[in-house]
Amino acid sequence: MGRRCSGIRSALALVALLFVSQSGSCWGLNSRSGDPEKSPQSDPDPWEVQQRHKRSWVWNQFFVLEEYTGNEPLYVGKLHSDVDKGDGKVKYVLTGEGATTIFTIDENTGDIHATKRLDREAQAYYTLQAQAVDRITNLPVEPKSEFVVKVQDINDNEPKFVDGPYLAGVPEMSPLGTMVVQVEATDADDPTYGNSARVVYSIVHGQPYFSVEPKTGIIRTALANMDRESRDQYVLVIQAKDMVGQMGGLSGTTTVTVTLTDVNDNPPRFTHDSYQYTVLESLPLQSVVARIKAADIDIGSNAEIDYRIMDGDGPGMFNITTDEDTQEGVIFLQKTLDFETINSFALKIEATNRNIDSNFLSLGPFSDTTSVKVTVEDVNEPPIFSSPLSQMVVSEDAKMGTSIGRVSAHDPDSLNSAIRYSIDRNTDLERFFNVDALSGVISTAKPLDREANSVHNLTIFAIESQDPTQIGKGFAVVKVLDVNDNAPLFAMDYETLLCENAMAGQMIQTISAVDKDEPPNGHRFYYALAEPVATNLNFTLRDNKDNTASILTKRGGFRRREQPVYRLPVLIVDSGSPALSSTNTLSVRVCECDSDGVALSCGAVAYTATGLSTGALLAILGCIITLLGKTSVTSMGLL
Repeated sequence: MGRRCSGIRSALALVALLFVSQSGSCWGLNSRSGDPEKSPQSDPDPWEVQQRHKRSWVWNQFFVLEEYTGNEPLYVGKLHSDVDKGDGKVKYVLTGEGATTIFTIDENTGDIHATKRLDREAQAYYTLQAQAVDRITNLPVEPKSEFVVKVQDINDNEPKFVDGPYLAGVPEMSPLGTMVVQVEATDADDPTYGNSARVVYSIVHGQPYFSVEPKTGIIRTALANMDRESRDQYVLVIQAKDMVGQMGGLSGTTTVTVTLTDVNDNPPRFTHDSYQYTVLESLPLQSVVARIKAADIDIGSNAEIDYRIMDGDGPGMFNITTDEDTQEGVIFLQKTLDFETINSFALKIEATNRNIDSNFLSLGPFSDTTSVKVTVEDVNEPPIFSSPLSQMVVSEDAKMGTSIGRVSAHDPDSLNSAIRYSIDRNTDLERFFNVDALSGVISTAKPLDREANSVHNLTIFAIESQDPTQIGKGFAVVKVLDVNDNAPLFAMDYETLLCENAMAGQMIQTISAVDKDEPPNGHRFYYALAEPVATNLNFTLRDNKDNTASILTKRGGFRRREQPVYRLPVLIVDSGSPALSSTNTLSVRVCECDSDGVALSCGAVAYTATGLSTGALLAILGCIITLLGKTSVTSMGLL
């Protein structure tokens, strides 16, 4: 870059020397065709009007390279008049923008220099006036003339995204090449000179989902039919580089957050094939009989559902509407119930998307059906629980038979029958709990596991002893409290690659851990290399104190031929009480890498005595791997 700038300065100096001395005794200025900031004509000098001599000197527009960093003033050009015979009688004077402060002139020789570092982006042109005067009388020997010094651009400004970061949206399931948004970067360098302000765009992060057009900055989808329900947001990093993207250009980046907007591409679905509900025959008209819901993973208007009764017993007995807040189907009573006439009804309910997109009809039908059975009970009232909902807590390490709470019900009828209690096993299929039939005390019947089920919703039956058909229902919510009974583990299966040319102290992997126990976001993990490799000479572990740890090399010069795989036992300890720990093995594969650190080949190296070249051996090895499909690497043991 320095060599190129030096060449430019030399060329400009040669241009500045192109001052052609003309015959005659009057001077003038060559026309500057193509000058974007041509100075206006000044009023004629009285001396020039009186004399009207032939013009005697001319010069072209002057150029000065911006950001010149030399130690000496920068030579701009030379002024010379034919009147000057070299006897010292003529003095050159410079006035105008930056005269004496930025530009100086040697009054004897007419040499002009720039004494300060210039910035084209701050000021691109300077308008100056030249005058040759008699040294003794100070009277002009040539008329005053005006010229322009143009500051010539260098590439010293990177492109900037003035409007970034960007937010954009595109419908899910859009076809390949759909336009998302257009980004624009501006470069303060001179767009009329060279490539300093010519910008090209590229995508740094966001592939293979999106692409950007290099010249326009238009971002488009690079994959067809992206699904919002699988992933609804992408953060792209877009780079703008000047010099048309050539080496040595400057660059700037911005982020574009692209949100996939929803389209109606999923039908509603009932969670059960059938539902059962029970109502009293004394239920008032317009009362709610049941609420059912078809789930739709779309959102907004695309998840709006209409319900209807397609078929059923007792036409006109029930109706169904949509609860606009919850999108549930609300079944309500329209005619009086009579237990003696009919005590159950079977209904077929259909749920249909209200707003169907014609572009996705092939994914339909956008509806689902379920059956609803409504059982009518006699008005002889069943037992009533003193509290319809009981909330209880129990530790997950509670022993079998531990009492966790009590429910209580009574017969509201005058008979005041004794009550027996039982658990609806449809709400406790694995029989984790028991209820004492007489006292209503609920106790544990099996070991509990909070990580498998943290809340149990139980339905408790209260049955009249004298009339077992009179059954009241109560509900108990049992929350299982956590104990530290799960050891932390690696957060993922890590694939760690180590270049043979790795240097000592190089970080090769960052690891983290997960723990099934509570709190899900409050664990503190501690990391260390387990024995017997804690004091090995190859690797070390650094606990980052933020629930992550880094694996670093202790030395350089690893060789696949010596050992293709290292296995590090990593000890992870949680912060529970008591604390639990586990040892997880991290496999480190030694790889041959290019100069950029990109792995070319990893694992064991096959030896040969055939004299084949390394390239031939690699080609043969690639064929073998392709044929075998997958190759397992023999365990190399601990470090």
